[in-house]
Amino acid sequence: MKIQRKFIDWEATGNKLFRLRSDNAHLRKFVCSALKRNTDKCNNQSGNCDACEDRYVDKSISRPELAEVFGVSESVINNWETGRTEVGIENLLFYCQIAQVTLDDILVFYQ
Repeated sequence: MKIQRKFIDWEATGNKLFRLRSDNAHLRKFVCSALKRNTDKCNNQSGNCDACEDRYVDKSISRPELAEVFGVSESVINNWETGRTEVGIENLLFYCQIAQVTLDDILVFYQ
């Protein structure tokens, strides 16, 4: 049996990360809660805040907001989303956790 090694297409993966930032309600709610945008209305720390959902339901997360949550610079987020740099496994797993997706939902492979 011949097994072909797979490689990550970082540009396509970055595009998926960009779309997550633009259109993932779980990610929006987590960022809102983590940055305490609605400190007087947030009712829990798990990222499931109704006030956050109402406020961010049609708004994408900005690069500076996501950078603050990840503890990196805005340019790092830009480099991830454009495929210029690889995303470390810890950060990929964190993305999965807060966006409630799997690695298979994010990573794009080529052979």
